[in-house]
Amino acid sequence: MLDFDLAEIYHVETKNLKRAVRRNIERFPADFMFELTQNEVYSLRCQFGTLETIGRGKHAKYLPFAFTEQGVAQLSSVLNSSFAIEMNISIIRAFVALRQYALGYAELNRKLDDFMITTNTQFNEIYQLLDEFAAHKKELEKPQNRIGFVLR
Repeated sequence: MLDFDLAEIYHVETKNLKRAVRRNIERFPADFMFELTQNEVYSLRCQFGTLETIGRGKHAKYLPFAFTEQGVAQLSSVLNSSFAIEMNISIIRAFVALRQYALGYAELNRKLDDFMITTNTQFNEIYQLLDEFAAHKKELEKPQNRIGFVLR
């Protein structure tokens, strides 16, 4: 999640969130948080549309921070307010639900793959039996010599 989204969730200004993070930067290793590059910011800007150019504070002066799941959890210790703690609990619960969904999806995929392997094996056996039956049927359908007279 990006810093300005988290600032909105925690009801703080982005600059205050960034200031708190910078004061406690040792709590945010590279796998918790990183700063976006100028190219990444431009890419996001192109996705969200053009920014307004009139007015003060319409453009971010600094590159935004991007937080991982662990970084979002770490923010509650940096933004030590009751609302921040409540929001952090809600966010962590959402991450846990998302992880459980993803694990359930992976398990379902594995079961589907197992089913497909079993089904393909069964179909291969059925096709083999059908081929054998067709070959046997062709043997039975070979023209037999007729008994009796043939009128022409």
